[in-house]
Amino acid sequence: MATTITLLWAQDRSGAIGRANTIPWHVPEDMRRFRELTGTHPVVMGRKTWESLPDRFRPLPNRRNVVITRSAALDAAGAEIVHTLDDALELITGPVTVIGGGQIYEVAMTSATHLRVTEIDMLVESADTFAPEIDPYVWDTSDTGEWQTSSTGTRYRFVDYVRHALVRG
Repeated sequence: MATTITLLWAQDRSGAIGRANTIPWHVPEDMRRFRELTGTHPVVMGRKTWESLPDRFRPLPNRRNVVITRSAALDAAGAEIVHTLDDALELITGPVTVIGGGQIYEVAMTSATHLRVTEIDMLVESADTFAPEIDPYVWDTSDTGEWQTSSTGTRYRFVDYVRHALVRG
């Protein structure tokens, strides 16, 4: 069973994380952080997130890839297929990172121990996928980075959360 369950996402000022199954901004520093935080640990994602990965990055290299889907026919070469988050977490011993999408984050919030959020200083028009709300009665902010400007000109900052000790499980 997974011991540490981290949810990792980037969101705009309204909590949007996607539009038309794409990430609606380009912040290379966030992608670098993604690689650093997921490292060689297993990652869990939904089918839409899996399908949104460019072919050259599917499966994500040097990591165990677990895809959650209702479909019995999904072809996800290089990944393990499961049908529930619980099934995914049972496969994994040690730390795991959940990388999307919106429905998977919603389900995983009750099991998560850490949140690693990149706040993007913009509003995405026509966003269709959103991050779950971060309840301050459940989550403590463990680190809030300074606002920075990406090499692409987009402002962003990293904010990390840890589940409040009294609300565990």
